[in-house]
Amino acid sequence: MFDVSFSELMLIGVIALIVIGPERLPKVARTVGHLLGRAQRYVNEVKSDIQKEMDLKEIGDIKNQMEDAARSVQSSMTSSVEDLKAAVTQPTQAIKDSLDEARQALDIKQPVTEEAPVKTDAPSLPAQDPAAGIPAPADGNPAPAAPLGTTVPTTSVPSGTPQPVRAPAPTESSH
Repeated sequence: MFDVSFSELMLIGVIALIVIGPERLPKVARTVGHLLGRAQRYVNEVKSDIQKEMDLKEIGDIKNQMEDAARSVQSSMTSSVEDLKAAVTQPTQAIKDSLDEARQALDIKQPVTEEAPVKTDAPSLPAQDPAAGIPAPADGNPAPAAPLGTTVPTTSVPSGTPQPVRAPAPTESSH
């Protein structure tokens, strides 16, 4: 703080001893010590307050820089999202336009939707096998199949003549 050497302090002490006297010198020295301590604490408090203010100013500057950086990142992200949306929207719009043109060319008023198959409890009727010349049964039940390796004789029956139905011969199967 002050540039005072030891010899200068000795000179001040000797003058104080002569002026104040030996009986009051310890009391004055103690009072001067307390005053110097208070002054030193006051100076330290002012220094810390100044340092805090400087730190707050630096923190405020850093805060402003971070806010600016956040705003720039947000604006760049927003523009990137808009670019991506445009990149996706443009091809999809082109596809929609081409589909609309195709619909108009085919005179289709509304788009065709795929319907789910309808389940019924009735069994499906087998189709007529044109190669065998066998019509599908009228009752909807499939005809019993002959076991593999057997031949079924076919005869022509005049219509309206009832014929007995023969069951196919059982075959041996190994279980």
